[in-house]
Amino acid sequence: MNCSKFSWRLLVTQCKINLILCNRHHRLKSTNAQTNLDYCVEIVKISDYENYLGTLLLPKETQRAAFAIRAFNVELAQVRDTVTERNIGLMKMKFWKDALEQIYQPHLVPNTPVAVELAGACRFFKLSKRWLNRVLEARILHLECDNFSTVKFVEEYAENVNSSLYYVLLECLGLKNVHADHAASHLGKAQGLVTVLRSTPYHASRRRVYIPMDILAKHKVSQEDIARGKSAQPVKDAVFEIASIANQHLEKARSLKSSLPPRTNLVFLNASVCDHYLKSLQKVDFNIFDGKLQQRNPLLAYRMFVNKLKGHF
Repeated sequence: MNCSKFSWRLLVTQCKINLILCNRHHRLKSTNAQTNLDYCVEIVKISDYENYLGTLLLPKETQRAAFAIRAFNVELAQVRDTVTERNIGLMKMKFWKDALEQIYQPHLVPNTPVAVELAGACRFFKLSKRWLNRVLEARILHLECDNFSTVKFVEEYAENVNSSLYYVLLECLGLKNVHADHAASHLGKAQGLVTVLRSTPYHASRRRVYIPMDILAKHKVSQEDIARGKSAQPVKDAVFEIASIANQHLEKARSLKSSLPPRTNLVFLNASVCDHYLKSLQKVDFNIFDGKLQQRNPLLAYRMFVNKLKGHF
């Protein structure tokens, strides 16, 4: 049997076992509780598949909480793409502002599957409200934002969303360490910049441009160039600059590995996503519209699994 196929099957088997053990560990006592968990797992699997894989590789005792946290982020992220009127989007965000307040009040349980699961996670692991609030506030700000004016703005947004999610997941594992937080900050920024690049073809087809305006101006690229899917050299130069900044953040996060507490790497396994995309982008000469970049990495789960075993990310 091919070694990679064997490793893949081993990974799938382990993931299934982990989910079974996770359910047993929490001793779900009602159909509603199971349904809430299943809902969270499903929306993460459908809308955030890469983090779905990473969550399956977390310790079984933290998987349920991690799925709730990731599902919370999915719910917020989907608001912008599922509403056509700004006020409706703000109403949905208002629901989550109220839900977070309820979660941190005794005996109050919000009435949606994700909110119920998130409440359980926050109370069981005593998660910091500030990080979840930062994610929510950043999503609200982005709801009202048509573009990013600077790279720094993208980095701040990524810190508030991606890095904050890492901080919460680190809390689930009981990891409170300045070096782990530092790595989370850099990895969150790398992920944010990579997301801007990866999503450009999708947004361009809808005439939205999120590549920072300062980078476009520096390389004399217009928003229209991006919206039309042009791949001229100035566009490639702009993409190269953003990719280089993302890679610097990724390398900085990885450079802290020797200072990190055991198991920290488990929270950062999706660094493989950034790494693969940046390498693929280089192979196509930074043509952000090359169709190869839109293909799912078939070895991602295998790479994450290997990194878990080796203590890498």
